[in-house]
Amino acid sequence: MNRLFYALATLLLASSAAFAQILQPVTWSTSVRTLDAGKLELVATAKIDAGWHVYSQFIGADGPIPTAFTLPASKDLKTEGPVREPKPIKEFDKNFGMELAYFAKKADFVIAAKRISNKAFTYTAEVEFMVCDDERCLPPDYVSLVFKVPASAEPEMVDESKLNAPTDQKPATTEAQEPTTAEGQEPTGQPANDPAPGEAQEPTQAEGQEAEAVNLWALFGAGMLGGFFALIMPCIFPMIPLTVSFFLKQSKSKADGVRKAILYGVSINVIYVVLGLLVTVVFGSDALNAMATNPWFNLAFFALFVVFAISFFGAFEITLPSSWVNKADDQSQRGGLLGIFFMAFTLALVSFSCTGPLIGQLLVATAVSGELLGPAIGMFGFSFALSLPFVLFAAFPGWLKGLPKSGGWLNTVKVTLGFLELAFALKFLSTADMVWQMHWVERELFLALWVGIAFATALYLFGVFRMPHDDEPKGGLGVGRMLTGVVFLVTGFYLLPGIWGAPVKLVAGFPPPSFYSENPNGFGSGSAPSGEQKLSEDAHCPLNLPCFNDLEEARAYAKEVGKPLLLDFTGWGCVNCRKMEEEVWSRPEVRQRLAEDVVLVSLYVDERTPLAESEQRVSETTGKKIKTIGQKWGDLQAQYFNANAQPYYVLMDPAVEAPTALNGHTAYDPDPSVFMNWLDAGLKVFNAAK
Repeated sequence: MNRLFYALATLLLASSAAFAQILQPVTWSTSVRTLDAGKLELVATAKIDAGWHVYSQFIGADGPIPTAFTLPASKDLKTEGPVREPKPIKEFDKNFGMELAYFAKKADFVIAAKRISNKAFTYTAEVEFMVCDDERCLPPDYVSLVFKVPASAEPEMVDESKLNAPTDQKPATTEAQEPTTAEGQEPTGQPANDPAPGEAQEPTQAEGQEAEAVNLWALFGAGMLGGFFALIMPCIFPMIPLTVSFFLKQSKSKADGVRKAILYGVSINVIYVVLGLLVTVVFGSDALNAMATNPWFNLAFFALFVVFAISFFGAFEITLPSSWVNKADDQSQRGGLLGIFFMAFTLALVSFSCTGPLIGQLLVATAVSGELLGPAIGMFGFSFALSLPFVLFAAFPGWLKGLPKSGGWLNTVKVTLGFLELAFALKFLSTADMVWQMHWVERELFLALWVGIAFATALYLFGVFRMPHDDEPKGGLGVGRMLTGVVFLVTGFYLLPGIWGAPVKLVAGFPPPSFYSENPNGFGSGSAPSGEQKLSEDAHCPLNLPCFNDLEEARAYAKEVGKPLLLDFTGWGCVNCRKMEEEVWSRPEVRQRLAEDVVLVSLYVDERTPLAESEQRVSETTGKKIKTIGQKWGDLQAQYFNANAQPYYVLMDPAVEAPTALNGHTAYDPDPSVFMNWLDAGLKVFNAAK
């Protein structure tokens, strides 16, 4: 009966392997639009199968791989500016712990160019992209995009010296060429901008507009939060009753005072919104998007936030030139609308030592949001919260009696915000670190620093130590200060177990992901269980199991010890791979099998470490050049097992040269018995062949 069971199991799993296939949910096609004055638009269209999505060019560094275009130089045309993309859908992805921008069903990417040659020619670009559905991600892929540009009807060649001259001309005519199939892909049979007959269009624009509206409201809310914090800073809070009293005393009536206060508030809004617009104009929308993933930008933001934090601690003050303040104050004496505006401008300049770090943090956060109007919307929220009390207290002066008195508590707020600035600064350092893969700030160190900051803030609020500008404590610990200290203390204790791998879901998306750590496998896996020995010092091994990351090394060792190889086709960005490891492989009975009965080789198909020149080659399966370690393992999976989805598990005999499955394959299934039955059946086949 046992033999019959294993025979049936082997037959069933072998038959399931027949359904393994190379998934190609994205098909690329190209077309060319000919505009006036030698201008061209090269359109790369991604047609995406239902349920799958391709990511935007502008997403965070610690998420999936963004779409990226390589545009080589050409003697026939010159590209202008970055690749344009349609408005993406934006949603929070719980698997990656961050908001992601993606496209579904169809996306047109437009490369603006200007022709140098009037003859017909072809231009070849390349796109790298990652495609995911709700449960899995395929390894990064790249496709050559061939654009067939027709001959120009213009008699003269385009003057190359004018190629960079800006133009506001709109296309008078558009020649949409027949779509050219991207290399290695099937043609779609439709122009880049026209839907297939009878096909329902993806409501990407409507959904994108809704997502954009939600995102802008979030930026406005973040700005308001910053504005409310600014109100209780030592540089601004005492100004509220003084400014309101000035308006009421200098006005002929209460209504006149309220009118002046409203003009004062509107002036504050104008000043800060203009500041936000200047950020967009100076950097441009594309540069703002690039900030999210550019390591140098993130490193600069880290340094800036550290400086802001030290300023809040009282080491020094960030101030603007006194001549600016004096000139603005002189103008405020002129009276009328202009005088009120310069009063608001004077407030902005005088309070910069307190608001500067908050404004800087807000501008950075809104700039990297990817929204063109992000900085302006954030500044409007900030200024709205900042100006609102001046208007309300002018309308209802009796409320001034309810304001708490100025005192040492204002500096306490400032110092507490300094600790928060320091904590947020680490996020930018972490992003730069992960882009460069330097492993300076791995998950354990990041969380340890946050725990230290949380405990230090709690001790400060409890009065254990004081900062330079703090007053001598009087009358014991206030209720508000005590409760805030408790919040930071509890936060520190909550984060503390995360250093050893415990989940800290409340801060998901801020620390580096669990696999980017000194101990990627969580609590209890810092040392291998009894009987487990590390096989490769440099290997990235799930759950700290003994494993290899190189097939040939693993094969040689497996031959030596007489065990089968377990090929684990996995990926850094593979969510279901992590689920399989955490839900199934962590079971004691499964872990024991993996550690003692097989030689595990984990092959990361999205590993971007480049291969040596001598190892790079053209794939016999896809015809593409294999340039990275991840592409090497992905090509191996496609060539021998006709599959490209992860996780994908195969048992093989190390003595067989060509990778061959002993008993088919298995993939993600949260039921441990399924994996155990497959593993036992494969071991039975291997042992029977000895």
